[in-house]
Amino acid sequence: MRVLVTGGAGFIGSHTCDRLVDLGHEVTVLDALTAPVHRDGEPSYLTPGVELYVGDVRNRDLLANLLRRTDAVYHFAAYQDYLPDFATFVDVNVRSTALIYEIAVAEKLDLQRVVVASSQSAMGEGLYRCPVDGEQLPGMRPESALTARVWEIPCPRCGGELELARTPERISNPQNAYGMSKYAEEMQAINLGRRYGIPTVALRYSIVQGPRQSVYNAYSGACRIFCLHYAQGSAPTVYEDGGAIRDYINIEDVVAANALVLTHEDAVGRVLNVGGGTAYTTWQFAEIVRAHYGSDLPARVTGEYRFGDTRHIFSDTEALQSLGWQPRNTPVESVAAYAEWLKSQSDLDRVLEVADASMRSLGVVRGSTS
Repeated sequence: MRVLVTGGAGFIGSHTCDRLVDLGHEVTVLDALTAPVHRDGEPSYLTPGVELYVGDVRNRDLLANLLRRTDAVYHFAAYQDYLPDFATFVDVNVRSTALIYEIAVAEKLDLQRVVVASSQSAMGEGLYRCPVDGEQLPGMRPESALTARVWEIPCPRCGGELELARTPERISNPQNAYGMSKYAEEMQAINLGRRYGIPTVALRYSIVQGPRQSVYNAYSGACRIFCLHYAQGSAPTVYEDGGAIRDYINIEDVVAANALVLTHEDAVGRVLNVGGGTAYTTWQFAEIVRAHYGSDLPARVTGEYRFGDTRHIFSDTEALQSLGWQPRNTPVESVAAYAEWLKSQSDLDRVLEVADASMRSLGVVRGSTS
């Protein structure tokens, strides 16, 4: 196939390009190569053999020219991180997705598959169960609770304790700008794909980890942040009480899912979770990183929090597994691979300091350290 990969010079995109080339596909990359991810321009790891176009995925003429000679699209280009740029999330993530379908319909293009990168954040707090009141979808936590260091979410009906459940794809409860844009993006893709006969799949990735994840993003990437700290001999901060739950997915398992849905007919028209299958607290994950580096400095619990964070989320991947996919790599392996790649990176001395200052100035990190 002739495959267009938007954001193909990025973390998930570049690894996916590697696999597509290995499978014999003809790959074209459209990437804006913008900071902070691509601070130094074109990355050295760009897949040999791909054709790179540097440009904005919202550029209609450029995108149309590339789509005219394309059989399938992976749409990874996105505005990300935790920033109060609410309009930009919509403008980049939602508009670019709609534009792919608008061009395809207007020009009657025969796209055999469109795979859209969504996010676990589209599910928000996800699914909980109350022993008394059954399934619950809590709303966002009020700041009054966070400043009082009340981290867990009570049942919205009875006020009792909630039990975290694996969250399936039927749940959509986004609570920050990025998550809302990703939910809107997948709705555009799935519904327009159905209406106009464009075979489409949306993949909701959990926290993806592995080599090439940019060190320069201010917010995303627990693996990146914790590895940077321990590589430089310091202890990272775990927000809240360290008890927030997530599931982590290795980049190789993500690439396997991406390759699978390119041709699997039972994936068409569906939103599918791509998660690691095991729940970890932030503290547990920090301990995995600490063990890798052999540090005697445990993570610091300061009582600070990131405003707008979900407390817990754990993806149910049964639907994707029914197509023959399985997560095969653990966070231990992800950390080892990222730590090895990190050794090749330079000018890292102030990365953590700059990221922390940025989040504080934007009001993302809040709370007392006392």
